[in-house]
Amino acid sequence: MADLHVELVAADRSIWSGEATLVIARTTSGDIGVMPGHEPLLGVLESGPVTIRTTGEGGTVVAAVHGGFLSIADNKLSILAEIAELADEIDVARAERALERSKSDADAGAERRAEVRLAAATGSR
Repeated sequence: MADLHVELVAADRSIWSGEATLVIARTTSGDIGVMPGHEPLLGVLESGPVTIRTTGEGGTVVAAVHGGFLSIADNKLSILAEIAELADEIDVARAERALERSKSDADAGAERRAEVRLAAATGSR
């Protein structure tokens, strides 16, 4: 079976590009898994971790994604996010402080962004 070509792009930069066997993302309709050969689809992303299982030695790329769209056609998956960052770029201590601040400020959007960053960085879903 052919691989799935994935492009993960944020508004300000390209985050990751490569071949994958599976991508899991959170949409407004729920979590979706995309594999090679998936039917064409356009989905609206919700804040959540995106997991990309890369081809080769069992590599996995995880990113915290906040809003945007995903589009799949002809074994090409484009993830166009408002904000995205790779899990290994996230400072866990800073994200924990941001989560605590957002709880005291009663800012639900900031709280969700901090939760997603922590989930991506620590591998929890």
